[in-house]
This record gives sequence, C-alpha cells and structure tokens, in this order.
Amino acid sequence: MNSDKPREECGIFGIYDPHGNGDIAANVYFGLMALQHRGQESCGIAVNNDRDITYRKGLGLVNEVFNPSFFEELKGDMAIGHVRYSTHGDGRAENAQPLVLNYIKGIFAVAHNGNILNYDELKEEYSQSGSIFQTTIDSEIIAYTIAKERVHSRSVEEAVSFAMKKLKGAYSLVVMSPQKVIAARDPWGFRPLCVGKTKNGAYVFASESCALDAVDATLVRDVLPGEVVMIKRGKDELISDTTNCNKYKSTMCIFEYIYFARPDSIIGGQFVQEARRRAGGYLAKQAPVPADIVIGVPDSGISAAKGYSTESGIPLEEGFVKNRYIARTFIRPTQASRESAVRVKLNPLRERIAGKRVVMVDDSIVRGTTCKRIVNLLKKAGAAEVHVRICAPPFLNPCYFGTDIPSEKELIAHQYTLDETRRYINADSLEYLSLENLPKIAPDAKTDFCTACFSNDYPVS
Repeated sequence: MNSDKPREECGIFGIYDPHGNGDIAANVYFGLMALQHRGQESCGIAVNNDRDITYRKGLGLVNEVFNPSFFEELKGDMAIGHVRYSTHGDGRAENAQPLVLNYIKGIFAVAHNGNILNYDELKEEYSQSGSIFQTTIDSEIIAYTIAKERVHSRSVEEAVSFAMKKLKGAYSLVVMSPQKVIAARDPWGFRPLCVGKTKNGAYVFASESCALDAVDATLVRDVLPGEVVMIKRGKDELISDTTNCNKYKSTMCIFEYIYFARPDSIIGGQFVQEARRRAGGYLAKQAPVPADIVIGVPDSGISAAKGYSTESGIPLEEGFVKNRYIARTFIRPTQASRESAVRVKLNPLRERIAGKRVVMVDDSIVRGTTCKRIVNLLKKAGAAEVHVRICAPPFLNPCYFGTDIPSEKELIAHQYTLDETRRYINADSLEYLSLENLPKIAPDAKTDFCTACFSNDYPVS
C-alpha cells in the first residue's frame, strides 16, 4: 500500500558568483532547501575554488547532511548542488550527486534531473571499451558521455552539446568545470530548468524559480529545450548554444503544474499556483456536485480547492491540519516509512467537517490507497458525504522520463472502472479532470506538454 503520489527525480542548482564573499556553499544550501520537495533521499554540493573542485554529499535531507562547518571547507566562486529521489538506481550513498570525475582533460562535476532511456545500451557500449562504473545511476552515463566527447571537442560546453546527440530521454543538467558552469536541457524539454541573476551579477541555474528567490536572484528566463548555456569565470555574459534546439516538439511534463513544482514557482512562463487554481475551476465546471464545503488535501490540493470553491460558489474550508514535520510521503525511500508518514501526516478538523457534504480536492490518484485513507478520515470525523475531485486525468500508463509512475498493473485507473475506483476509496462520487481540459490549466506556458501517463501519447518511442 504505497502512497498515491507519483515520484519525481531530483532538483538541481548551479551558481557562479564572481563578487561573493566566499559563502557560495551557503547559497547552494539555501537553493537546495527551496528544492527539497523534489527529492529527499540524498543531496550534495560541489564547489570550485580556483580550479580545485571539492564536494560533500550524503544520504538525508539538506539540513541533515550539511552544517556550518562544511561551509567553511567549501569555499569558491562556482558551485552546483543536487537533491535526489531515485528513479534509476537505488538510494545508496554512492548514488548521491553531484558526481565529480577526474578524466584525461582534468576534472568536472555534474548534477542531473531526469531519466536516460538508452542507459542500458550506452552502459553496455562503455563497458565493452573498459569503463568501470562506480554507481547504478544514469547520471554516470551522462558524465561518461560528456568525458568521451570532450576528448575531441574544443570545450566542455561543446562536449555537452555533442553528448546530447547520444543521450535519449529526459535530462536537465548543471555541469561545472574548472572554469565554467554549464546548464543544459534535453531537446524535448521534459524537465524544467531556469536562469536567474542576482543584483551583484551572480548567475544562477535552478530546477525551479523558487530556488532563485531563496538566494535573492531574479528570474531571467527558462533554458530552452535543447539549449546549452554557459558562464565562464571572468565573464559577465551568458553564452548560448542552440544547436540542439527546435529538433522536436517541446513536451514539458504537465505534472509539474499539478503536483511536482512548488506553488510559488514559475515554470515555462506559467505561475504554478494559478495553474492549480485553474484546474480546480475546470473541475467545478466539469463535475459539479451539491455540497456544503470544499477542502483541499495539503499541500498541492489547496490551490485547486480555492479554484473549485470560487467557480462553484461552495464555501472553502480548511479541512486538515498537516504535520509540517512530516515530509512528502511519496519521497520516503522505504515502504515502512511511507506507511508511518501517511498515518501521522494529516488530521481532520472535526468541527468543520461533521455533518457536512464535503468536496475533497486532491491532485492525483495512483494506487488509491492513500486517497482511501483520507476519505475514511473524513467520514470518521463525521462527514455526511465525501465527493472526491482529482486535478489530473486518470493515470493509465507508466512514465519513462523521470517520473516514477509504476507499472500498469499497479495503477488503479488502469485496472478498475471509475465506479469501481470510487467504491474502493469509499467516496460518494469521484471525478477526474478531463484530458481535454488538462492543457488549459497553463495558458501562459510557453511550451507544449507531455501527457503520456494519461493519454498514452509518448513523445519519444
């Protein structure tokens, strides 16, 4: 009985601060804290101090792995960082990122968010030529590919661009060499990556704009699908390589707006919280129901519940108290810890719920187990009826692009009809956001979307 939430892999952060006061590691720390929701199994920071790259990484949350003494050791003007949830390779310590490699041209570090589809093919090729692998993650394949391309290229950024021609799948990268910080995004643009700049001229790369806010940087723009962006020590302008751009239709994962991203982030030009409010509004139009109150399941269901309430005219109430010291249950690496987290995570506010017909708004259902628990919590608290509204279509297909949606046999919507699912979760009614309305939730996004987990329309074979 796992959590009902899809699992997404990783957050990345990079910075070049020529005018900093040696507190580069602290800046990465704050950036990673802002991205902690994207991965809680392990984290790491690598710092470049006058061509000398040092790093610290380990299993656990950012504030568990790092303390102020580490910041004294990690001095420099360039750094990259990573928070991880494992979709490829397990949660062992050696799989923590950034990966730091010594090779024939020197040293570089890489941090990765996504999933490489041709991992097995490339690993076999490299193994046959004598490569020895130290991890079980596809990020090592990316690092090896860059290192191999660097041998016959003019620069690290050119090697990254060449490597992108061999890598198939979803990847957003930050790469740090002795002189440069490089950001790159796969030609489909599955995973988000943006650029920001601070008042003192530091350039920042991050999975989400909320991490820019954490270091007082202003969002400049998104890294384009297929683009390689580089900042070099001693320079104050970004250099962009768009060789791999416009080769494919952009396919940002739509679930960034529904669940993955923090609501205060701007992804692809779209304010995430507003996308969630719109999802709730479309649900209210699409699936109205007589009710007394609307409640959202914390945290990602809250904004959608506001949208449902505004559109329907049904009053919005706070239905749950969330234990803020319990992390997102889907990111917990073991079955037992996820189970424990669900039991103590939410507590219904009985006086708001008792005797009421409740519309419960949540972001998704994968297996149905957690949703069932929450519905039962509401009914035990005295709810007369519980009508579940989900801000995404039914999950029918697995994902291969960095979102750890399980196999079809574990997806409740693939195995059961809508009414069978409703009865399983013990709801009085159940409706999902339609596939037709799904792209409408992000009208300001300057991208198209991947909806394969709902539609079976995979942008890459």
